[in-house]
Amino acid sequence: MPENEETHPWIELEKLVEESDAESMDAFLDALPPGEPARAVAHLHLQDQIRLFSTLDPEDAADLVEQMPDAQAAELFEHLEPLAAAAIIDRMPSDEQADLIGDLPNEEAGAILDAMNPIEARDARFLSRYPDDVAGGLMITEFLAYPEKFTVAEVVDDLRTHADDYRKYNVQYAYVTTGDSRLVGVLQLRDLLLARRGQAIKELMRGDPRTVADHANLDELNDFFDRHPFYGVPVIDEQHAIVGVVRRVAVEEALADRSDSNYLKSQGIVGGEELRSMPLLLRARRRLSWLSVNILLNVLAASVIAFYQDTLAAVIALAVFLPIISDMSGCSGNQAAAVSMRELALGLVRPAEILYVLGKEVLLGMINGVALGLLIAVVAWMWKGNPYLGLVVGGALALNTTIAVSIGGCVPLLLTRMGKDPALASGPILTTVTDMCGFFITLSFASALLPHLQGALK
Repeated sequence: MPENEETHPWIELEKLVEESDAESMDAFLDALPPGEPARAVAHLHLQDQIRLFSTLDPEDAADLVEQMPDAQAAELFEHLEPLAAAAIIDRMPSDEQADLIGDLPNEEAGAILDAMNPIEARDARFLSRYPDDVAGGLMITEFLAYPEKFTVAEVVDDLRTHADDYRKYNVQYAYVTTGDSRLVGVLQLRDLLLARRGQAIKELMRGDPRTVADHANLDELNDFFDRHPFYGVPVIDEQHAIVGVVRRVAVEEALADRSDSNYLKSQGIVGGEELRSMPLLLRARRRLSWLSVNILLNVLAASVIAFYQDTLAAVIALAVFLPIISDMSGCSGNQAAAVSMRELALGLVRPAEILYVLGKEVLLGMINGVALGLLIAVVAWMWKGNPYLGLVVGGALALNTTIAVSIGGCVPLLLTRMGKDPALASGPILTTVTDMCGFFITLSFASALLPHLQGALK
């Protein structure tokens, strides 16, 4: 049955917000299916969102924030009072604290950090130094680490004494360190509980644990978890001191976010993020940034057709093949751009290796171009019975495919060298450039062979 107004969860939530009943709001949100709480909040007006998060218990509000997209949460926290925002962020995992604070303007972020618990604020500032897509930016700082000189009794006593603090930790292992925090081993809690109280944990630990560097990128982390069935891995700095733990789930979520962001960027969404809960003018400005450039490129592409309008009018059959040539070339260019972005992420190519990439793509483009060109040439010949029409459209597709993959393969490297996001290489701009080249090549070939085309197509 289609959803009607009475079944919209945000209608009921809006009523509860007006009543300022924190307990009822929390019970209502807990009863919703997964994904529905964030959807309900997104449909509230900003003022109602502020009242909701200011009224909820900070622990419940933190759980709700973790279900929301980062951009939506950041937009909300820009408008919350610093004390209310700090109380909520204090109860979030350290990696999510850093992500949220890093998405806020400097002034709002500073005010919230000043209002936070000093220890939590210190950890958030430490994590915010790292980019979001490296181990340091993805790790959590909630982990257990003990000096190697500790005994089983000392560790157990610490766990009991600080049980309330450790409840929010996802504890499966404890880490063993030297006096300068250098990681030397991993301690399974099962081994700890079954050991003698006076035994040194150094005797129980597993030495030479697998680790990742704090600057390891997302692809390196993904490769690590592909090779090792671990729940998490300790992160070490240049001095081999343990600074955090990266969880497998955090890497999987970051990969999904990167994929979504790259797709939006490839479609001309500046910043790689947009939600309809964002301010209208901000959304419009981000889209127009690319659309305004794209319309100029489309005008140039259209001017090519206008320049050759006599040729097109004389051989109207070409109009059928122009969109095929431009679309197929655009797809080939996007494939090349995707491979370049992947190799850049893996470190397999450097931005300076443009000639290397160009050579590889030209050869591939020639092979694929000839294959595709022969197919479309046969179709054109069989349709109109004119081999010259096949020669024009087939030759144009072959040449434009080579050009498209050359542009698609090299532009991501060029953008990276300029300090820009390589994802901008695909999508509307690449497609429009290949359209323009395809129109020009096809109509130029047709103009050169116009007598043969006109005579056979009459």
